[in-house]
Amino acid sequence: MVYEYAVLITSLAHEILTVAQLYRDRADAENPFDELKNHWGWGGFTTQDIHRCRLLARANALVYNWWSLFVRTANPKQHTEAITSRPLLLSAPARLTRHAGQTHLTITHPHSQAGWVEATCRDLAAFFQFLRTTAEQLTPLQRWYRILSRALEKFLNGRQLRPPDTLPAPA
Repeated sequence: MVYEYAVLITSLAHEILTVAQLYRDRADAENPFDELKNHWGWGGFTTQDIHRCRLLARANALVYNWWSLFVRTANPKQHTEAITSRPLLLSAPARLTRHAGQTHLTITHPHSQAGWVEATCRDLAAFFQFLRTTAEQLTPLQRWYRILSRALEKFLNGRQLRPPDTLPAPA
């Protein structure tokens, strides 16, 4: 029989459960950086030209942010890392058919969680359809706030974000 031990030595004057939560919070804060480096290639390019390097880093961060918002909008209850969410949500062949003035998109998902993906995509499509029907009454900023409210539902506890009444003038 093999045993594994871990010892934590700290000068914090907190109970062990509080210290454990602090370490979990630290890991949660470090996970996005780990994900950017290891799953999005942020650590995989180097160049002597700082402008190109910054451009690639910004483009990578932008794609990461857009993907994170999309996945959060699709599944607001939990964070899903790119290593699992990209194959799950992007790897499905589809066939577009048009007949009698109607267009149908048939998606065949080979993943074992195909049922969840289908339900999630239907829910997301219904959300955007609802947003489209009410969009005439909303400003573009209000639409963004609705999308962000859905993506950040877990953190907002169901509250809706509201845009400020007045925006600062552009510089």
